Amino acid sequence: MTERPNDLSSFPSYQASRRSLFSARKFALMASVVAGLGVAAYGFGPSHGPTDIFTTPAHAQVNNEVRKVEKPAGFADIVERVKPSVISVKVNINEKVASKDDNSNEDSPFQPGSPMERFFRRFGGPDGLPPGMRGAPRGGHAVTGQGSGFFISADGYAVTNNHVVDGADKVEVTTDDGKVYKAKVIGTDARTDLALIKVEGGSDFPFAKLSDGKPRIGDWVLAVGNPFGLGGTVTAGIVSARGRDIGNGPYDDFIQIDAPVNKGNSGGPAFNTEGEVMGVNTAIYSPSGGSVGIAFSIPASTVKNVIAQLKDKGTVSRGWIGVQIQPVTADIADSLGLKKAEGALVAEPQANGPAAKAGIESGDVITAVNGETVKDARELARTIGGLPPGNAVKLNVLHKGQDKVVDLTLGQLPNSVEAKADTDNDNGDKGSVNRGTNVPKLGLTLAPANSVAGAGKDGVVVTEVDPQSAAAERGFKEGDVILEVAGKSVTNAGDVRQAIDAARTDNKNSVLMRVKSGGSSRFVAVPLAKG
Repeated sequence: MTERPNDLSSFPSYQASRRSLFSARKFALMASVVAGLGVAAYGFGPSHGPTDIFTTPAHAQVNNEVRKVEKPAGFADIVERVKPSVISVKVNINEKVASKDDNSNEDSPFQPGSPMERFFRRFGGPDGLPPGMRGAPRGGHAVTGQGSGFFISADGYAVTNNHVVDGADKVEVTTDDGKVYKAKVIGTDARTDLALIKVEGGSDFPFAKLSDGKPRIGDWVLAVGNPFGLGGTVTAGIVSARGRDIGNGPYDDFIQIDAPVNKGNSGGPAFNTEGEVMGVNTAIYSPSGGSVGIAFSIPASTVKNVIAQLKDKGTVSRGWIGVQIQPVTADIADSLGLKKAEGALVAEPQANGPAAKAGIESGDVITAVNGETVKDARELARTIGGLPPGNAVKLNVLHKGQDKVVDLTLGQLPNSVEAKADTDNDNGDKGSVNRGTNVPKLGLTLAPANSVAGAGKDGVVVTEVDPQSAAAERGFKEGDVILEVAGKSVTNAGDVRQAIDAARTDNKNSVLMRVKSGGSSRFVAVPLAKG
């Protein structure tokens, strides 16, 4: 037998393993003889005795050579292909623009007090906007801002964020190879925070393709941009969630990613592993102002629609049906007899709007548009807003428990929709209020609206709310006017009681009320006390 390798013989574990090996061979040989089988398959030669596996050429090669380790899969090939399409965007905002009233842009989602501003005041920077989303400071000083973008065509059209170029007096871009070009803003859309710019001085720019597919949760994503003004930087992560609503507006449908995104990444692309743009990075969730692994991207499908209109006419026109809508909660679904909490509940159709003209009423539930199911109120807003004005659409509507199809022609969404101030809802002199009749099982005290100064003529006004009641939990407050209960108009507390008793008889767990508060109406499902 060949001598054992010196570098192994001194180890007890080696000796023990050899003893175990030969014991196993001995057992295998005995079993083979009993069974009448040949023993060559067990590594024993027919005439040479047991063969030492450590000395056979094949095994010696495996054990004495260093195995080659395969490289882990990386993104270098993708990055090499797509990175040249990404640009750094630098803007200068002159003093005149910087000092304008921040409230002058009515469409801006970042106005003081807006949901977006409050969101980022809590989780973003000190001025209420996230890194890369801060506009001109109050006080009239000239400012310089930086962001990111990417080419979508060889002739220099590029996409970035509206908040990156909003109010810009001068726009410059730096390409991946370090060349600097002037650019002009073609059009912006504050509602989706997208902008289209045209880079001048070239006709053969490398460009990226917007993805046709929808990303899946868990897909890889590469964020490329200009964080902190450092220039082309690549970070990687996954798609963490889809359909995120961050309070930006009715068209929120963000992709959430965990690829690090920081100040200056705004407007940059999020690529999939095919090298296509799945989204435009626009916001982050951050207590510190830096990346904590939560960023939001505008989906490519939205980008395609908006950018096509900006390129064609510089603005975006959206379809409009003229309704105030709200989600269908589980309580509301139960009140309406729906099997699922889906669709969009019409709180109030706007007078002379397309929906009102087509016969849609308060309390109707829109369940589908052109045969496509509407999951919730936000989806209805996005679907209608994604269609051009003048289009004919078919709406599936649940009207008083019956399904029907409504045909209507879309109007154009106004640039700013003003809330109607209904001064009749002001209670005015509290001394003239009729304290009303108590409805104890709801925790409300009600009075006919026409008996309370400033409450209007229709419905019953809430004159008192038990703070421990279900009604208080649902947001009822003094001065609210209840117009309908369970689909029926009410004029006094007796009407309310009668509608509640009917709902109990029908074994309803809650009763649906249409409530007018301030200048708008909403539906509220109030749970019914048993007994």
